[in-house]
Amino acid sequence: MHRNDLLAALNAELAPDRFTDYSPNGLQVEGRAEVRRVISAVTASAQAVEAAAQRGADVLLVHHGYFWKGEPAVITGMKQRRIRRLLEAGINLVAYHLPLDAHPELGNNACLARDLGFSADAPMRDDGVGLVGAPDSPLTAADLVARVAGALGREPLLVEAGDHPIRRVAWCSGGAQSLLPRAAELGADAYISGEISEQTTHEARELGVHYLAAGHHATERGGPRALGDWCARHFGLEHEFLDLDNPA
Repeated sequence: MHRNDLLAALNAELAPDRFTDYSPNGLQVEGRAEVRRVISAVTASAQAVEAAAQRGADVLLVHHGYFWKGEPAVITGMKQRRIRRLLEAGINLVAYHLPLDAHPELGNNACLARDLGFSADAPMRDDGVGLVGAPDSPLTAADLVARVAGALGREPLLVEAGDHPIRRVAWCSGGAQSLLPRAAELGADAYISGEISEQTTHEARELGVHYLAAGHHATERGGPRALGDWCARHFGLEHEFLDLDNPA
């Protein structure tokens, strides 16, 4: 299919114009016009770009692309090497950030809900980023740690905040530890995100909300994989997800 037709379909599905984002959503680097093979990954690192080139990708579809607000605008050094390789290989770089956090079926947080056995009943933010809901049965903090570790393949860092049972959970993938107070406002007994800051420990204990830092990368694998599968299912494109290890 033509690149522009795929982009139109992705934009219609993800509605990026609804979001005030930190980087451009959609096509970031233009490659060849004809698209047959899509490689998805969490981040458009040099490793991901090279792997996509070696696999003959026409599109590299990611959650974390380039041109973030506040970064230098010049194309030098690491950024130059990444973009040069994309252009050499004719690969279209397509990135969706907040739209791929918020989508109710393909989004990172929707995927987390399915993986963890949570039933979501409300978003954390007005734009749909983050979810709040309930596990299939009440959990202890240790139970929740075990469930997250089993689903994501890595042990989360736990900040315990008492010994109360977990009947209501909030979660937001990536670097969303700042939403912990919002999780408390929504009545969550536990909050899961990807990263932790120094103040997060104090906030969790003082708010009485267990906090789990489950990994930025680990909590955001679901969306790019689901979006790539969606492209394959709807348009008959080849798709492969690259799960490139990242301990963060």
